[in-house]
Amino acid sequence: MEKTLPACFKAYDIRGKVPEELNVDMAYKIGRAYVQEFGTRKVVIGHDIRLSSKELAESLSRGLRDGGADVLHLGLCGTEEIYHGAFSMVDEGVDGGIIVTASHNPANYNGMKFVVKGARPVSGDSGLNKIGEMVADGTFPEPVPQPGAEQKLEDKTRYVEHLLGYIDVQSLQPMKLVVNSGNGCAGGIVDLLAKKLPFEFVRLNHEPDGTFPRGVPNPLLPEKRQETADAVRSHGADLGIAWDGDFDRCFFWDENGQFIEGYYLVALLAMEMLEKEPGGKILYDPRLTWNTEELVQKVGGRPVITKTGHAFIKERMRKEQSIYGGEMSAHHYFRDFGFCDSGMIPWLLVCSLLSRKGKKLSELVTEMMDSYPVSGEINSTVDDPDRVIAEIEEKYGDGEKSYIDGLSVAFPDYRFNIRKSNTEPLLRLNVETRGDKGLLRQKTEELLAIIRKS
Repeated sequence: MEKTLPACFKAYDIRGKVPEELNVDMAYKIGRAYVQEFGTRKVVIGHDIRLSSKELAESLSRGLRDGGADVLHLGLCGTEEIYHGAFSMVDEGVDGGIIVTASHNPANYNGMKFVVKGARPVSGDSGLNKIGEMVADGTFPEPVPQPGAEQKLEDKTRYVEHLLGYIDVQSLQPMKLVVNSGNGCAGGIVDLLAKKLPFEFVRLNHEPDGTFPRGVPNPLLPEKRQETADAVRSHGADLGIAWDGDFDRCFFWDENGQFIEGYYLVALLAMEMLEKEPGGKILYDPRLTWNTEELVQKVGGRPVITKTGHAFIKERMRKEQSIYGGEMSAHHYFRDFGFCDSGMIPWLLVCSLLSRKGKKLSELVTEMMDSYPVSGEINSTVDDPDRVIAEIEEKYGDGEKSYIDGLSVAFPDYRFNIRKSNTEPLLRLNVETRGDKGLLRQKTEELLAIIRKS
């Protein structure tokens, strides 16, 4: 019989309300279960700025150590710092990593993300469900006679040097950047990088603050973009950059304060990575594809389509040894970053690209936006998502269909993807055309009419 997992255990991580669904007692048990499941001997951990994070991380550390593992504690950090520790310190015995974070969930939530040796992700199928079963059962062996040791590791030099390794600092041109950390964890890393870069920084919401006075940072939401856009315009900046709370995603505004859809960033970053490694493989997700495919092929790269979601992308990147993978949701993955996503590497690469080409960001993306205008991802709550998808498939049955992730249908002059949310009764729609904004509006409205008539 299938065991019931605690409510905070999701498909790829842990997320839940504190303390009802996630608390210090459970954090201790998670530490014990993690060591028991994976046999780890040295685990790198850290936490985001949420008010409950430090206490949860301390309890997690105790559980890991009582299970016999040593702990390297990074303290306040971003998710990617844990990834970096897990792949860069393998020779020093690190064989696991856990970050206490709830990313962009509401302030009363917290959670954890897990990796094992080499920063390989842990999901329900690869051990997370087993950990959940042990936590629910609550029975563990007696703590080991000699608990593991904890070492504080707050020197970020190696991580910052790794980030700077993706660019030629000497070739960078002076620029003014608006950076909005959203009172999350990004500010401290920006400050360390700023010492090495020829840029002027205009800092917004820079200090970490777990009360999130401006709301939980999630620039994927249109209502969270205005402050950065206004600052770019008022300061005459060359670029605007913002992050979510644990900075594994970053978002861009051009010099006019125009928000740039993540889809166009995928092609920009792909071209920058192919500049370093011509002919490399580039992964991209099926929601929006034409711009990425065309530009990657144009510069001699090899585009590889893959299912949306970090676990799928990381697995496929390893298999293909692709140099870069990008999702329109602002997750950007790099082979040399343990095949993991980073919110710091992308903006360094964009600044490098702007410096090398001597152009503004708007000049680099306007042609893409005109050639392949997009609807942006539109979410609709529906009672029966499968029925709606079946109806759309029937109506647009004469198009070229793909089922890599949800349903994609392509015609000569437009294409769309519709897919179910993994966690909510939502359908997510993306539409793009070949340079026809009128057709984009028409087809988007046509599809939404079908989706929302129920």
